[in-house]
Parts: sequence; structure tokens; C-alpha cells
Amino acid sequence: MKIGLVSPYVYPLPGGVTQHVRYLYENLRLRGHDVRILSSSHGLQRASEGDIIRIGKGFSMPVNGSVGTITLSPRFVSQVRAMLEREQFDLLHFHEPFVPFLSPIILRLSTSVNVATFHAYGGFSPSYEFGSKGMKGEAARLHGRIAVSGAAKHFIDRYFPGDYKVIPNGVDVHAFQRAVPLARWQDGTSNLFFVGRFEPRKGLLELLKAYRILRKTGCECRLLVAGAGPLGKEARRYVATRRLKGVEFLGRVSDEEKAQLFRTADVYISPATGGESFGIVLLEAMAAGTAIVASDIHGYKGVVRRGREGLLVPPNEPKAIAAAIARLLRDDELRSAMGAAGRERAEEFSWERVTAKVDAYYGFVIRRLAARGELPPAFPGTPRAWPTLAARTRARRWAPRPRQTRRRSESTELVRAALWPVVAVSPPELSFMTARWNAASWRLMTAWGSDDRKCGAEGPRTQPVTDRSPWRPRDARTAVRPPAVTSPRRGGVPIHGICDSSRRSMHDLHENQDLRA
Repeated sequence: MKIGLVSPYVYPLPGGVTQHVRYLYENLRLRGHDVRILSSSHGLQRASEGDIIRIGKGFSMPVNGSVGTITLSPRFVSQVRAMLEREQFDLLHFHEPFVPFLSPIILRLSTSVNVATFHAYGGFSPSYEFGSKGMKGEAARLHGRIAVSGAAKHFIDRYFPGDYKVIPNGVDVHAFQRAVPLARWQDGTSNLFFVGRFEPRKGLLELLKAYRILRKTGCECRLLVAGAGPLGKEARRYVATRRLKGVEFLGRVSDEEKAQLFRTADVYISPATGGESFGIVLLEAMAAGTAIVASDIHGYKGVVRRGREGLLVPPNEPKAIAAAIARLLRDDELRSAMGAAGRERAEEFSWERVTAKVDAYYGFVIRRLAARGELPPAFPGTPRAWPTLAARTRARRWAPRPRQTRRRSESTELVRAALWPVVAVSPPELSFMTARWNAASWRLMTAWGSDDRKCGAEGPRTQPVTDRSPWRPRDARTAVRPPAVTSPRRGGVPIHGICDSSRRSMHDLHENQDLRA
């Protein structure tokens, strides 16, 4: 089966979603599938590179207390349509399908089986609150929905209710088990480890405050900090002004170095304040056999079991964090027991098992569509018998939206995709705005007497007005009819006057709405 993994975030830049896409791609290939990764480009990256297809440019922007990506391109619709016609995917797997603008446009033009995975978790989200009203059509095109955790399922179900399957993230267990500790830090001093983006929700400043408490109590330990982010300068300033000793800022590290640091650490700390749907770093620590101190938040409860693989403490509580770390450093047996339990627990989240669950869900979605007779017409094995009225209606739903000209179609798609995070514009309202614009354009062409070729093969002409004309000036004997305008939506049929143009545009509007219904 040919599968396309759609990532709204720039691949392969670091991030939880891109890491998920990477391992899912590798393990689906091992299971015999033909897989492509659809993403955006960042900087001077190639448009296509092996099995990676890039469309548009990705730009970073703050979202949900972190940094997200928005993808832009002046030729989104034509590029996506050409790519889908060329690749002929059997199934498209979207990761965060409503992140603008790449995923919504691909989803709207897709003629494949569509499955989505939702990774995000948070509190009230204005973008989802308003976007849920304008993206109902795109949400209806999803045939299967996956959430990485119960917290992520609860969050997305508030805005897009539906049937969600919980399939967790995975971890490369073997990579962490075969990693070797770094001899540089093996000098008898206990090592504490933190890795993540330096941003408020990761809780780095709370960890530094807890480390200061430990140092004041006489605990000899070292804090290894890996990562980068907007709070980097503030964190270094805190260490310098408090004269904290033993804090090592390592910057960005590779996957191999990260695995070695996990094996070097005696305790891994994740003091996140919230907004986490799943703790991938907790899985990595457990795979390396490292004891954990983590915040007691919704996204972490499904990964670390209290008192078994680690200790859970209230978020934003430096004293509680310091007390939990001190307890693990004093009790070697407890720390070793938690490390062994973590290795056993990590086996349940190996990418081989997670990919098998995702592959099985693909089959379930396809069988469910086949039982309902709702498989896309282009899907392999779909019957090619003479279609019934219901089948023709379904085919019209799967077909791309009719368009007047290439320029107007692309602009309409881009405007609709751009408006959803800010205001809720439903498809009928947007179609009505387009119809009003078309009527105004024809009205101006009629008044100016344009001789453009779009006005008809014979160009502008005048005709005497008869009593049957719907457009009647005050002096019908001397008045002349305005130039004839041909409508591209009516196959070149002349439209005379303002009333006819408005009537025909509204007729087309209702006709297109009936076809999409």
C-alpha cells in the first residue's frame, strides 16, 4: 500500500512530531509499505529528496506556549493537486491535520483514505475554538482518527467530536540500551539530567531553583542541561547571579549523544508545567534505565506510573522537586528498581509494537469503509461496475471542487485556508462572497465596455432594447443594451445586463452547494 505521511512541521528539524514521523516511516517501510513524507522546506532545502516531498516554506511562530510552524506558498493548490495526481496515494496519514496551511489543503484535495493523528494538548485554544466552525468540512473528510494519549484525545474531542483510537508514541529501545555512558562525567559525582527546549512550559527555571535548594542542603551533584530556546539567556543569568556550581549547559545534542547522556545520568528530571500530551523524553529515560522525577500532569500519567518508574511531583513546586531528587540520590536500591521497571515498561512502547498498531488501524478503517460502500473511487480493489445514483453522488463528493479559472480557484482556496484560525467563515458564506465579487466584476466590465476576449468571441456590441428585456431604462426607444459578457461558468453563454449576471451567479452558487451537500 502506498502511504503518505503529512507533517505540517519542517522535516527533519528536531521536534516530537517530526521524530514520530521519522520512526513511523522507517517501520512502515520494514513492513512492506511504499511510504513518502510530505512536509515543507526551511531555508535552502531541496523540493524533493529521496522519499521526502516538500511543498511551500515553513515559518516559525509561537503557539501553545511553544514554537510551531506555519507553511506558506503562492501556488499551494496547483502544487498539491499535481503532487497527488503524480503519486496516487492509497492512504494519507496526517499529523495535526488542522495546522495551517499545508495539511488542510492536502486534506481538502485528497481522494485517498484519510487518517489523522493528533498530538497536541492544552487548555482553551482560540485557534481551535474559532477554527472548529470553519473546518467542519475538512474534519468530515477524515476516515480515521488517532490520539497519542488520553489527554490529547480529551483535548481534540472538545472541538472536533468523533471516534478516536489511542495509539501512543514510541521509542527506539535498542538505541538507548546499547548506548555507552560518557566517561567524562563518571567521576563519582551524582549526575542530574534535563533535555528539552528552553521555554516556560518545560520548567527549566523551576529545575534550577530546585538545584539551588539541593546545593544549599549540601547535596553534591551535577546538573547537565541539553537543549536551546528563548529562555537560554535567562537561565544562564540565573546560574551566574546565584553562583551555582556544577551546572553544565551542553547546547543542542545529537540523538547518539542524548542516549549517552541518559545512560550517564543517575536521575532524569522533567519539571514541565503543562501543555504536554505525551512524554517522549520519559520513554527515552526509561529505555536507558534511568530513574525519573516528573511533574504530575495529565500528559505524563499515562507513561510513568507513580512510584514504579519514577516519582511524580506537583508542577511549579521547586521544593517538591528538590525533595524527590534528594530521595532518589540517597536510596540506591529504589533508584535501581525504578531503572529496571522503566526498561521493562519501555518495551511496551517500542516502535515495532506501535507501528503494528497503526498498521492494524489502517486495515480497520479500510474494511469499515468497504463495508459501508464508501471507499474512494481510486482505491485499489474498488468495484468498477456501472455506478448507481448513490455511487455517482459519492463520486461527486470525492471529486475536486469545480473551478472557474486556475487563478480564481487557487485564490479562493488560499483565502479560505487563511481565514479559519482567525474567524469562522463557513463554505456557503465564502461562496456567497465569491459570487458577489464575480457579479461586481461583470458589472464593471459591462459599464466600461471592455473589449477583452473574455467578453465573448465577437467582442462588445450594442443591441436595441425590446419590451421583453429584463433591463429597461427610462427611454427604451433610444437606449442600447450594454456590451454582452460571457460567463466562464456557463460555458461561454452571453449574459446581458446586471440582473442576469447576479441571477446566474447566485444560480451557480446554489447549484454548487447542492453538489457538495
